[in-house]
Amino acid sequence: MRRPSACKPCRARRRKCNIPQGQELCTYCATRSLECVKEPPYGGYYHKAQLSHSIPSLLSLLTVPSPQPSRSTQLIVDDRSRAFPPLPLRIELVQLYFDYIHNQFHTLFHPPTFKLAAAEDRVPDVLLYPMFALSARFSNDRFFCNTNPPDRGAIFLEEGGKILNIRDKSLTTVQACVLLGAACIADGDDVSENLYHGIACRLAQLLDLPNFPVSCPLDREINIRVWWSLCMVDVWSSTAVKLPKLMPTADVSLPMDEMHYLALRKDSSSSFVGSDGLDALSPLVSEMIKLNRILLAINDFNEACVKGQPDGLLLEHAVHDLSRQLDDWAGALPESMRDTPENFSWYASHGLGRSFAAVYLGYYHFGQLLFYQFLHVGPYKSTPSVNAYAEKCKDHAAHLCEMIYRAFSTPNCDVLYTMVAHVLVIASTVQIHTLLFSGDESQIRIAHSRLEQNFKILLHLRTYWSTLDRPMMRLRAFHDSCRKSVDTTFVLDRWMLRFLVEFAKPMEQKGVDDQNIPLTLNTLDFV
Repeated sequence: MRRPSACKPCRARRRKCNIPQGQELCTYCATRSLECVKEPPYGGYYHKAQLSHSIPSLLSLLTVPSPQPSRSTQLIVDDRSRAFPPLPLRIELVQLYFDYIHNQFHTLFHPPTFKLAAAEDRVPDVLLYPMFALSARFSNDRFFCNTNPPDRGAIFLEEGGKILNIRDKSLTTVQACVLLGAACIADGDDVSENLYHGIACRLAQLLDLPNFPVSCPLDREINIRVWWSLCMVDVWSSTAVKLPKLMPTADVSLPMDEMHYLALRKDSSSSFVGSDGLDALSPLVSEMIKLNRILLAINDFNEACVKGQPDGLLLEHAVHDLSRQLDDWAGALPESMRDTPENFSWYASHGLGRSFAAVYLGYYHFGQLLFYQFLHVGPYKSTPSVNAYAEKCKDHAAHLCEMIYRAFSTPNCDVLYTMVAHVLVIASTVQIHTLLFSGDESQIRIAHSRLEQNFKILLHLRTYWSTLDRPMMRLRAFHDSCRKSVDTTFVLDRWMLRFLVEFAKPMEQKGVDDQNIPLTLNTLDFV
């Protein structure tokens, strides 16, 4: 039988070709699309398989998946194409993180160095994903136009958790765990937050982070700040879930002045003189750490009060000691850090207004935590200073409100991190106490005005954080408890202690199941 001069597809197209011996298609047709392929092409994978007496069918080629890259590589490929923002938006999200989260929720990075690395696309994805999970809610970019602000972080949090490698024993892993934990607690997941926090704490201890070998003063300072961030988070995180603290008491130097820190570079020495002659005027993080030590003692004190109900001189001595610690902290501040409008304006002009506000929100909140139980005078008639302590609670709550109002009224100083809602809810209940029990009309008017402003700020914060429905529900539960029994609502019992410290969980009414009563401004109108 004479061999055909051309294969069938070529004959149909009236063209000549050379058919390899034993094949039905020429080389040209064999390498075209699968529509032309009737038999495996000569010299390819299937021809080699034929030579080895193992000839898979074309069907098997179409149904058996091709070899997959490793899990980590595949995630990066998929994530970059599916969820990873373009570089200009990444730079914006990093900036938003430093604006609204860093130095308020924790301090993990050197902002100038980190932002430069982000602009050059040198930051590991394991840091960027959870960072975006926190900051994407503040963006106005069209990339997020179809997603509500509170929901934008979900995909970044998920992907960040997937690529975290806890076997990578490094500072980056510690930082990533803190970021992931912060993103989890922002979604109300305190269990996952504690797990990430636990990993970060143990790894930081294994690395001996404060003494870890470094190449420059900047790296050492970053390690110190991460260590202290873990210590600060440990206090309120462990307290909220009633678990032991994880970070040990260690002799670690406090972070340096903030202006000094921001001026450091990789090749910087440890000496610094402020460009405007104002050196060592901004020890913001160090002061947060000092306050956090007092918070730990206040939490322990309130827990002891619930368990043992001390009264009389024993209670007086304990409260006096903690009150003195708060007063000593405030008295030891440099003049440049006192809570004055002028100092706030100076920090705001240097891009540190939100950090300055965060320090004082901590101070005023810790004060209202300490003195809150004395709003209800009944059980403490034998305590000599009970009325003075009640006034201190009101004073701390009032100053906390005013600090938040000042921050929101100053450009680029609005405080939007989640804890603002919690401390504002506690301060609002102090205003409710004034409405219920004060006979001073001017005090009642001020308290009512603060309640209205606070409620508007809470509604504003809720546009960014889905979990802020819970503080609103807590305020509603407190209000409903007041309606049922004003004589017991302000008593420091187990319910009240939960109300003061468990910011991530919903609260039922005191002694009854939660009611689905909508909370509005009219609901808060006690007069």
